[in-house]
Amino acid sequence: MFIKKTTMALFGKALPIFLSFTSIAIADNQIPAIEIPSLIVTADPLGARSPDELIIPVTVLTGEELDQRRAGTLGETLDGLPGVSNSDFGPGVGRPVVRGLQGSRVQILDDGLKTADVSGEGGDHTIAIDSMRAEQIEVIRGPATLLYGSGAAGGVINVKSNRFNPDFGDSFRFNTQMGYGYNGNERLGNVQLELPLSDNFVLRSDYGLRRSRDFNIDGFQQQGQTSGDKDRLQNSDANNDSFSLTGLFTADWGHAGLSYSRWRSDYGIPEVFLAEGEEEQERILADYERVDLRAEIDQPLPGFRTARLKLSNTNFGQQEKGFVYHAGVLEESVVETEFINDEREARLDLVHNPIGLWQGVIGLQVNEREFDAKGSGHSEHAHSASGFYVRANDTRSLGLFVLEERLTDFGRLEFAARVDHIHSAPETLNEQRHIVLPDATELEQEAKLGSRSYTPVSLSAGSIIDLNEQHHLRLAVTRSQRAPSSEQLYAFGRHAASGTVEVGDTKLDKETYTNLEIGFDRHSGAFRFDSSLFYNHVTDFIYLTPQNDGSGNAIEIEGDTLVLNQQSDARFYGAEFTAAADLIHGALPLSIRLSGDYVRAKLQDGDNLPRISPARLGMGFDSSYQDWTFSVDFQHVFKQTKIAEVETDTSGFNKLSFNANWQPAILKGGEIFIQGRNLLNEDGRRHQSFLKDEAPIIGRTIMTGFRFNLGS
Repeated sequence: MFIKKTTMALFGKALPIFLSFTSIAIADNQIPAIEIPSLIVTADPLGARSPDELIIPVTVLTGEELDQRRAGTLGETLDGLPGVSNSDFGPGVGRPVVRGLQGSRVQILDDGLKTADVSGEGGDHTIAIDSMRAEQIEVIRGPATLLYGSGAAGGVINVKSNRFNPDFGDSFRFNTQMGYGYNGNERLGNVQLELPLSDNFVLRSDYGLRRSRDFNIDGFQQQGQTSGDKDRLQNSDANNDSFSLTGLFTADWGHAGLSYSRWRSDYGIPEVFLAEGEEEQERILADYERVDLRAEIDQPLPGFRTARLKLSNTNFGQQEKGFVYHAGVLEESVVETEFINDEREARLDLVHNPIGLWQGVIGLQVNEREFDAKGSGHSEHAHSASGFYVRANDTRSLGLFVLEERLTDFGRLEFAARVDHIHSAPETLNEQRHIVLPDATELEQEAKLGSRSYTPVSLSAGSIIDLNEQHHLRLAVTRSQRAPSSEQLYAFGRHAASGTVEVGDTKLDKETYTNLEIGFDRHSGAFRFDSSLFYNHVTDFIYLTPQNDGSGNAIEIEGDTLVLNQQSDARFYGAEFTAAADLIHGALPLSIRLSGDYVRAKLQDGDNLPRISPARLGMGFDSSYQDWTFSVDFQHVFKQTKIAEVETDTSGFNKLSFNANWQPAILKGGEIFIQGRNLLNEDGRRHQSFLKDEAPIIGRTIMTGFRFNLGS
């Protein structure tokens, strides 16, 4: 409690110290400049630009910074980056929230193409990707990500592995990372192998795993709980496996790689279990098989310098199983909902030779998706819509895009455009569907819904202005459109694991985002910072909201909350910043970091949107001594009181963490690490999570392990 009360005092004292040190460093130039490594954003269509050259705000994690952040889920790995937070549904699910937007509005890419899972169809669905395999993660924020498709209205996160890297040596290479966390008996591991068979051909393979039991927490699991199991997050265990095998060929014309990958996950949805009367626990089992092709061809056609081809075919399946207990004894288990998602995607980028002062890329993207969601339910939840959830549908999309960039005397200009055509055809049923409400009225969904077609058109323009050698000013305006997702159109029934009865609307229109962004950064020197302000007006924003029963409470149907997809104009605005200063050099160097973000989201009538991330402020220190490197981070998550109807306030909390790495020469490529998370053992609730009242963040944990690299 004392720490919570003094959080703002801490920042109030730290900020003047931070500014005074940095002003001395700048004015007297007593601290030498640090050379920042150049990184290439591989998800950038031009393919050869660094984050500093992009108008849209980009954060790239790689190397030591990525290693220190790695966690069991992608959302947990990225949590705390500017504008990015984690919306979990227990430790088995970690979905990134970007500037208050999540689900199908945040595009997750696996080496440049969609993950092709069902993580956009429910808050309890995990992302089908192993972040332990990543060698680089690129976070692109805001609707200026229009070149990545209609599903990228909030942002794009590209998880890049080493599978399709055309650079390799002439000898065997072995990389591994293993970690153990005492909280939840969590075990994480990843092994990567590289075997060159000739000067032009290499085989690569990797295997990753995660195993955990129920995690420890501080206090009771559920808000208001006063009895039952304490200090334990029940049904929170998680198990993941991933595997890939890739062959890559290089030649004078470029390179091409073919990869097969497999991913499996089995995790519980946290829920209080008292072993009294009849109770139910939910588990999710998901897996996919995927084949990917990546190719890059130099000088493919007259007038073009590079062609990049990406292809993927994914067969994804997910089961949500309910386990019914009576007085703590298992009575039955049943598959309540089953998802099937077969998806094929192709993308071609053609980078043309300069035309006058302009350089750019034109491209084509095609996606075919066959989606089905069916279920059976059981006697406890035997209302008419039990287990149905989302109508089966086939969706086809075709996208054309162009991006052009021009260097100028003051910096650079950029223009981009994309047009998509999306056609969705739902399955026709034998009879009408209906849901009976507590007051005996009914909601109905026709047996034949008819197909829907959308043509989103997106445009953007922006500029980087070089104020001097160290400072940039970024300006961007974007108009992007997004088509409704399948669950927003066709949902009608109980979603078992999330405890909701969801209703879609086939009359939903496109969302239209008009976004203004201003960024200012200092990208070199002993003192560096990056800041952004954004304003995003959304016409016909689609949101999922509970229905009021007239007394201020949500309508419930046999214990499940009724939520409807509705549409209204909305506004999102906010700010993000990071800053770093190198205070001391020498045998014991010291750097300090500050970060923060804020997002506000309201409907046109002034009502707040639900599950919007609260403001955050963070501070960190980095140092090293001989073979050791150290970092300590503190972040305060503020209380969220700007809430939607039938939502509740969420208290603020603090997160304290540390990293220590030991890399002696005797280990020859090896490294031993120790990581501490939630060291204050806070009972934190994430407001952006659908499960905030049922599951807090996991408690204090220490993870230790090693990383080892052998070979070229």
